[in-house]
Amino acid sequence: MPILAAFMVPHPPMIVPAVGRGSEAQVTETARAYEQVAAEVAALKPDTILITSPHSVMYADYFHISPGSGAKGSFRQFHAPLVCFSEQYDTELVGRICALADAAGFPAGMLGERDAALDHGTMVPLWFIRNKYQGGKIVRIGLSGLPLTDHYRFGQMIAQAAGDLGRLTVLIASGDLSHKLQDYGPYGFAKEGPEYDRRIMDVCGRAAFGELFDFSEDFCDKAAECGHRSFVIMAGAFDGLRVKAEALSHQDVTGVGYGICTFYPDGPDESRHFLQDYEGKMTRACAEKAEKSDAYVRLARASVESWVCNHKPLSVPENLPAEMLTKRAGTFVSLHENGRLRGCIGTIASTQKNIAEEIVQNAISACSRDPRFSPVRADELSGLEISVDVLGDMESIDSPAQLDVKRYGVVVSHGYKRGLLLPNLDGVDTVEEQIRIARQKGGIREDEPYSLQRFEVVRHF
Repeated sequence: MPILAAFMVPHPPMIVPAVGRGSEAQVTETARAYEQVAAEVAALKPDTILITSPHSVMYADYFHISPGSGAKGSFRQFHAPLVCFSEQYDTELVGRICALADAAGFPAGMLGERDAALDHGTMVPLWFIRNKYQGGKIVRIGLSGLPLTDHYRFGQMIAQAAGDLGRLTVLIASGDLSHKLQDYGPYGFAKEGPEYDRRIMDVCGRAAFGELFDFSEDFCDKAAECGHRSFVIMAGAFDGLRVKAEALSHQDVTGVGYGICTFYPDGPDESRHFLQDYEGKMTRACAEKAEKSDAYVRLARASVESWVCNHKPLSVPENLPAEMLTKRAGTFVSLHENGRLRGCIGTIASTQKNIAEEIVQNAISACSRDPRFSPVRADELSGLEISVDVLGDMESIDSPAQLDVKRYGVVVSHGYKRGLLLPNLDGVDTVEEQIRIARQKGGIREDEPYSLQRFEVVRHF
């Protein structure tokens, strides 16, 4: 098997003695486990060491693979410039991964290099490995803001590329766990922090990779983890294989979770096609919801499908409820994929002759013109969850006390700048947070005075 093994490892610079200068003694357990990982890598004698790092170049909608023949780096920024690296890249394997991505229309490649120097998410594992094994070239890959499903799919491509070339590869999934484990940690404490660490160590210790999809974006954000996407790429590289897993260590003494696990392939297993299973489950769930949805959502879905498949706006059907054809209102169309926002565009006030026309236009915008996302692809349609919000009249208010995040949306205005946030959104639990997000969306600075309006919506699922 081309993927000889994979290792889930953290990357605290202080674990390197020249950086830690004694503080590394706090993480002796992690260092011992790291030494074991390095010894196992040396015993495998891989042709290539492929490292996925949260601190390499990262884009919202693209996986960056470091280009060129090689790169250098040091711990200079951590006051240890003499600890340095000069690594050669496996350009042939990089080229094959890029070719597979291009053929699949998958957003990965060598574009957009911002800093060629090796990052500490790459160098910390290399420090341990190079102390025991000098062989093998490397491949360095950044993460992305794309869904977990795309990270898993990218892992499948990596494994295929290594197999196509017969390249004996070790995969290093670099990533710390939660950064919110202790009050004295870098980001303080959140209850989701210890929960994340407990769950991820359990899941990875059992190689139960399908459960990696059960970690919601909101939960991961609140836990302030940085390695989850690395671990999902690694899981994808083992798709369809049994895996022998062992959890070597877990520490949280610095307020940040450091977990180390080892993974070895153990032959084919048709029950472990986790992406296929997950997408099938989500498609069935979306189909069931679509069957139960009302005319508002059915119209939005039809509009999205017409635009994505035919690039034509939908003609409004005549057999709609009378209120959709006779009333006017602002609407928002929201798209979610695997529980994650995929697009949301709307109008505060009506711009079309009726609600139906408003929904059609905003559905097109949500799937193709939301600047935060790439346009929806045809292969995503079956997994989309769609909701439609019909906005009520705007009401000026004097105080945030007149808001309720579950009942009212808010518009924050300063001169010509205006930001809107819908009510009852996941992860928005306080009025202060609601106003802050709306203000940021409108480009309104903290020191600028603003006025408030509230509105109610009727939400259609």
